[in-house]
Amino acid sequence: MLKSILAEYGFGWVVNRLLYSAKIKMMSMIPGTEVFFEENINIQRIDIFDLNIDLIRDFLKALSLEKQKEIIETADKAIMGIITGFSSLEMDYGDPINWHYSPISKQESKRSVKWYRISDFDPERGDIKGIWEASRFTHFYFLARAYLITGNKKYYTAYSKQLEQWLADNPYSIGANYKCGQECSLRMINTLINYKVFEKLVTEEDKKNIHRLVEVCYRKILSNFFYAHKCIKNNHTLSEICGLIIGAWCSDDQGRLHTAYRLLDNEIENQFMPDGGYIQYSFNYQRFALQIIECVLKISRRTCISVTNQSKELVKNSALLMYQCQDDNGDMPNYGPNDGAHIFPVSVCGYRDFKPTVNAVYAMLTGKGLFEKGYQEEELLWFGTGDRLTTERIAKKSVSFRKAGLYILRNNDGFLMICLQNFKTRPAHMDGMHIDLWHKGKNIFCDSGTYSYASGIGKELAMTAAHNTVKLNGLEQMGSYSNFLVSNWTSCKDVGFTNDEFSGTMISKKGYEHFRHIRFIKQGYVINDEVRGRGESCSFLFHTPYEVRIVTDGFEVLDKGAKLCTVKVESGSIEIQKAYRSLYYLKKEEINCVVVKCSMLSQRCTLRLEIKLIY
Repeated sequence: MLKSILAEYGFGWVVNRLLYSAKIKMMSMIPGTEVFFEENINIQRIDIFDLNIDLIRDFLKALSLEKQKEIIETADKAIMGIITGFSSLEMDYGDPINWHYSPISKQESKRSVKWYRISDFDPERGDIKGIWEASRFTHFYFLARAYLITGNKKYYTAYSKQLEQWLADNPYSIGANYKCGQECSLRMINTLINYKVFEKLVTEEDKKNIHRLVEVCYRKILSNFFYAHKCIKNNHTLSEICGLIIGAWCSDDQGRLHTAYRLLDNEIENQFMPDGGYIQYSFNYQRFALQIIECVLKISRRTCISVTNQSKELVKNSALLMYQCQDDNGDMPNYGPNDGAHIFPVSVCGYRDFKPTVNAVYAMLTGKGLFEKGYQEEELLWFGTGDRLTTERIAKKSVSFRKAGLYILRNNDGFLMICLQNFKTRPAHMDGMHIDLWHKGKNIFCDSGTYSYASGIGKELAMTAAHNTVKLNGLEQMGSYSNFLVSNWTSCKDVGFTNDEFSGTMISKKGYEHFRHIRFIKQGYVINDEVRGRGESCSFLFHTPYEVRIVTDGFEVLDKGAKLCTVKVESGSIEIQKAYRSLYYLKKEEINCVVVKCSMLSQRCTLRLEIKLIY
């Protein structure tokens, strides 16, 4: 295990992780040593965001009455402490809000101990993200948008009171809400953006509270940025650098401001692949990263500093990759870890509609939108300049993203996505050779998602058997040693791609190889699989949220009795098992998993399938 971690994560990462563990242990044993990591700061200004309030108000007032009602109802519940968490769950934190309470486990976190004495994974308290969700202040956007629609000052009053209560209930560095620098960064951003909406109503006391919130959040980020920068190296790092930029500007600290921008350019280069892939191999976290970048692009007018053109090109490519992997309805494969994060929910489009962010980021970098004008435009109004844009018509097509390890075979009615990564950075899900099939807006063969990072089901959904690939008896594609530590990374070879054909081989260090060839035919796809390696048997897996019926030569997938596709299987036994899918964090639904079992003969197994879609 140690040898694999040293080879894959690097000696530097191991040393930094040990240093961070030593820091936490030292502070736990000698609490006074925490002061060695603190910085002196002085917040002088808070107006870093510049919004065109009239334009946003006009857009919201032009929405249908039904859409306006949805915003107002969500805001009214937030006033009473009922927060929409993880983009889908109504979570009751009480009135006034108990900022240390998890509505999931109905347990309260210790509110009088230092953050470093609180466990990430407490079985009694449950998933710590349940506590953090209210303190992200994403519900402030609903208060602000409801105020712009109605003009009712009760929404400002709720913003003011909840901010005051949070500060009173969360003295600096004590409690779960100071455990993560990213949470502090998001809390600061969301407070400052929505301050601009209520600016004409805020009192001097409000301004003092906002200054105080920025101060404690910035202090936390500065004191523990080493961990995000040297150990985590993902969206946490980006969001904390954004917090560093905002904190430095608010402190009028030009030295730290310029340093933060240099750090951001380095991280963009490290985290975004040239073809648009993202380091976390997750569309949810890719959107998260893009929203952080759009926030940075927004405040560049205030800071008078911008990311480099190279960074902008990488980010633009990332938006284009997501555009190409989208279904026409805006949804995407549930690829990779998915914690339900939607940090800037400024759209009536649903959480699973990725159009608002993809469109906003691309438009901010090019001056042109990717979609016809519609609901997805609101996010651009919050983060862009507000100028009306022309639409750039980019055709969706079959395309390969080799660095990202994603391949799209597309026709007029849908697409098939194949995952085959050659991991150079830390993977999360064991989804090598996974296929995601979309037809006429329906995700026929789907990814299982995440559910929770702190549950047994969540761990299972990251494993090989939760993906549409092959599972050898008793073997995983890679090794898993903790919630976020994966070793023995898979690699690939002999990848070929054309407009209607894909082929490649996944190599597992567990002692086997999986070759998959997929060819597009007039009404579907032909898949040829070959597995070589140790083992007595292997299972070819196909997860679907639809009904399945086994027939003489294979199986059929149906939606309320209407046939979606037929799958002809040339060998092996077929059975249907129950499985789970999680489209939203902490929500799961029972789905079907079709298992085609084959025996390994002379350490070799083959399977041929023909998928015919119903048009």
